[in-house]
Amino acid sequence: MTPTGEHTATLLVGAQAGDTAALQALLEQVRLDAIRLAARHCRLSTDADDAVQESLFTLSRRFPGIRSPAALWGWLKTVVVRECRRLFDAASARASQSPQRSLTELASDGRLSQQPMHDLRIDLTAALASLPAHYREIVLRRDLLEMSIDEIAGELALTREAVKARLHRARLLLREYLHA
Repeated sequence: MTPTGEHTATLLVGAQAGDTAALQALLEQVRLDAIRLAARHCRLSTDADDAVQESLFTLSRRFPGIRSPAALWGWLKTVVVRECRRLFDAASARASQSPQRSLTELASDGRLSQQPMHDLRIDLTAALASLPAHYREIVLRRDLLEMSIDEIAGELALTREAVKARLHRARLLLREYLHA
């Protein structure tokens, strides 16, 4: 579904005329479309919500420049895709600043330490993919996004102990997978 209907046109015109209720309704109407776009275009599931929020914030500031309701869909798609890319690039940059940390923890001994880095990354990617989603989410947030245990607990509505336990179990499973 694209936000180009008659109702959307009315909301856009109202918002551009200064009607804050129309702007709020417009943002709510395009929110589901933004969520679908982010789910499709963000590489990390954790980035989708951030991309939607940032895109809607951008729309709330820039809506006066949108010339027609038909242009709204293309504009929204462009902004969401750009935000997904920006968030992924930021996470990649943080990971590349200290790429050895989690790899070293997992591959500190045995045959893995003898592998070229490229092969090790392929093995680690496969190991991460083998994890159950609730473990993978914790490991990615902790090691790739470098979030603290408290930050992860807050975002996932878990206790600090639950996050630590899941992280421990996930790392055990990763070690098991990598050393098999």
